[in-house]
Amino acid sequence: MLRIDDITYSVAGRPLIENASATIPEGHKVGIVGRNGTGKTTLFRLIRGELVLETGSITLPQRARIGGVAQEVPSNEVSLINTVLAADTERTALLEEAETATDATRISDIQMRLADIDAWSAEARAATILRGLGFGSAEQLQPCSDFSGGWRMRVALAAVLFSQPDLLLLDEPTNYLDLEGAVWLETYLARYPHTVLIVSHDRGLLNRAVGSILHLEDRKLTLYQGNYDTFARTRAARVAAAQSEAKKQDARRAHLQSFVDRFRAKASKAVQAQSRLKMIEKMTPITTPQEAALKKFTFPSPEELSPPIIAIEGASVGYDGKAILSQLDLRIDQDDRIALLGKNGQGKSTLSKMLAGKLKPMTGRMTTASKFRVGYFAQHQVDELHVDETPIDHIRRLRPGETPARLRARLGGFGIGAEQAETLVGKLSGGQKARLSLMLATIDAPHMLILDEPTNHLDIESREALVEALTAYSGAVILVSHDMHLLSLVADRLWLIKDGRVAPYEGDLEGYRTALLSTDKPAKAAKEKPKPKRATRDQIIALRQDVRSCEVRLEKLNEMRDKIASKLADPKMYAEDNVVQATVLQKKYSEVMDGLERAEALWVKAETKLDKALVRGED
Repeated sequence: MLRIDDITYSVAGRPLIENASATIPEGHKVGIVGRNGTGKTTLFRLIRGELVLETGSITLPQRARIGGVAQEVPSNEVSLINTVLAADTERTALLEEAETATDATRISDIQMRLADIDAWSAEARAATILRGLGFGSAEQLQPCSDFSGGWRMRVALAAVLFSQPDLLLLDEPTNYLDLEGAVWLETYLARYPHTVLIVSHDRGLLNRAVGSILHLEDRKLTLYQGNYDTFARTRAARVAAAQSEAKKQDARRAHLQSFVDRFRAKASKAVQAQSRLKMIEKMTPITTPQEAALKKFTFPSPEELSPPIIAIEGASVGYDGKAILSQLDLRIDQDDRIALLGKNGQGKSTLSKMLAGKLKPMTGRMTTASKFRVGYFAQHQVDELHVDETPIDHIRRLRPGETPARLRARLGGFGIGAEQAETLVGKLSGGQKARLSLMLATIDAPHMLILDEPTNHLDIESREALVEALTAYSGAVILVSHDMHLLSLVADRLWLIKDGRVAPYEGDLEGYRTALLSTDKPAKAAKEKPKPKRATRDQIIALRQDVRSCEVRLEKLNEMRDKIASKLADPKMYAEDNVVQATVLQKKYSEVMDGLERAEALWVKAETKLDKALVRGED
């Protein structure tokens, strides 16, 4: 159980969390929500003990392990699979000790502990997690240095999931995932065996992976039972009730104040007026829950063009003469809202770049309407903003002839206020940078807007504002996003990118999600019995190493068993002065026999796998 009891913490003298309390039962999955800047990440640091509380306490069960994704894994030559395996420090330490241990009792303890923590299936578990987060079998063997920062963040996430801490703290875990990875993470977290706290603005994750919502608002913590949608309904009712009571109180106060103002000067009514004045002073103001100011997006409206705005016939596109997508026959009209689906690496970004005019077709042709303009937003563009310039500087470069008032009005239309307009971009929050990039992408009133993961760093209120803006927008929208809530509200057409082709997806988003999670093969494929794949040389080597490890464990345990049995066979062992020692040896003998039974089972399993692999290799 995690107990947060009456905690207070301030930043630069400003209370961020004040007299806040909450209790999280063991094994519960809890989403933490609140406006940007309210202190959600600070709460995580307080739980980890990185910051010192001013008052109150945070308690966890003794020896409870806390885990979280602090930063990306380093760019080194260690393979992804070994990086993840190393996250289980107990397993790593036990395996190292097993290589050098000589004491029979300690060897037995090590082997039994390794069996208890399921150490021998660790590689399979690590590989499953990495595969769920988008890494293929070949990529798992590559060094971390082969991958960009965003992909190494996925490895860091895989590592903490594999280590299975008693309290898992995740801060915006889907920001570096695609839709497929986000869907996998939802189901994984829902089955996670320990306590999970998730700071997230991903409504889909908060609806499917958690059972409670911890709301940080007005420096206080409030725990709501149910997923995010349940929380939103409950809180809306609470806000409405508080607003109703506040209105009644305001009316009552106004009525009393009117009496005081009318009769204060009259001697006959002075006592009554004074009495009502005291009643006003005693009234405790009813405060409504703090509402997030819905910072709207305002996309400029383009003029209408004759359809289609884009027509693609027999095209292929790729890099360095190698086609990624081919046989493309696509049409886009100005009123289209299209979501691009497909696993990572299938070509979603390649298609987006071609539609944006950043990549030319290698074959075939792509024609666009006259005066066609396109706006393109991708997450990397947020990182490419000039950190030593202000938002005003960025927009002035594109509109040098406009007045400062007009420039600020443009920024205000994207929720960037007067203060942020003059702040260096390097000091803005991630959400403010995303708003600036969106404004720059749409400043020319594009006829088509391509958005690649637009919701990263946007809070829930801003995401809802983005949905409203896209609904009102009169141009075409092409969406790539892990946010299924956004896709479900905006997209009315789905294109699936798979095996180098782009085709309409006939199902809906929920059907696509179900297909991603399903391990069953399509019905057509079920008619033909698939031939077992030949085992690779590396797989056979790994299986042989596994068998050898099992044999070494059996040898050591057999030696231990024989030594203990020899001692127990000595009649002197049962003399009166050796009774205690005999009892200890009998207990050890029983433990070794249990360990031996487990080791034999693991050896048989490893031998069976090797035999099957060798048979496949000979076919």
